[in-house]
Amino acid sequence: MMGVDHRRVTPQSITDREFGLFQALIHRETGIYLPPAKKALLVGRLSRRLREMGLTSFAEYYCRVVEGDDQERVRMIDSICTNETHFFREPGQFDFLRQHIYPQWIREAESRSRPKQIMVWSAACSTGEEPYSIAMSLLSHFPLDTGWQIEILATDLSTRVLEKARNAVWPLEKSREIPTPYLKQFMLRGTRSQEGVMRAGPEIRSVIRFHYLNLNADSYPVSGDFDLIFCRNVMIYFNAETRRRTVVKLLNHLNPTGHLLLGHAESLNGVTDQARCVIPTVYSPSGVKKPPG
Repeated sequence: MMGVDHRRVTPQSITDREFGLFQALIHRETGIYLPPAKKALLVGRLSRRLREMGLTSFAEYYCRVVEGDDQERVRMIDSICTNETHFFREPGQFDFLRQHIYPQWIREAESRSRPKQIMVWSAACSTGEEPYSIAMSLLSHFPLDTGWQIEILATDLSTRVLEKARNAVWPLEKSREIPTPYLKQFMLRGTRSQEGVMRAGPEIRSVIRFHYLNLNADSYPVSGDFDLIFCRNVMIYFNAETRRRTVVKLLNHLNPTGHLLLGHAESLNGVTDQARCVIPTVYSPSGVKKPPG
């Protein structure tokens, strides 16, 4: 019996043509653009799948992915996606919400110019740290027992990280990222067989719903106008046209008085005239509406 050839796959193992095929496929499927300098990254992310499947060339793997193996296509996308995240990432944005936006919402609710309802979209939620941070921040200022309703939609392209986000379990060392009052109020520390981990408590879990969503899709199957849309550290992987189309589609789901929050290295300068900068990385609609095409 012949054994499987487990020759080590290296960046030199992929030809320029093969890299170009994956580059086009990944951009078409996800909006992520991999420049030639990312060849080693592509090889590093996919080589394990080649070994597990007993394949010795990227051409073989490409054929497997494009010839109707939808499950493997999902695995490939999961492998390519970068899912680094933290609790309360971009703390300046949470300060802005706490100091300016939350008091405004409270005043508007007291004057009956807005309902006591808050809708938020975490558009690239990864393993859940972002939407659970949002939930902790909101619930500490807008308790459910005072009549406020909070809905957080959390979506991601990766089915693997969505499953982790739904489970809402993290290593205990990540508790250092969470302010102590929030940690005590909303997180549960594991004991016995669960020692060394923490889990989101039932209150913050109750206000979040998770769904698969590809930001590169022609339209987004979400309903309602959101008060806040978090789309952080995603568009840095898009080219200019994909970035523009994504921003327009996101803004079309934003409340006219809402805010779009980006990552610290992202800007809408030169991308669209449909949003104005409130503070760096935080934008509100400018009132100019255009179709997403």
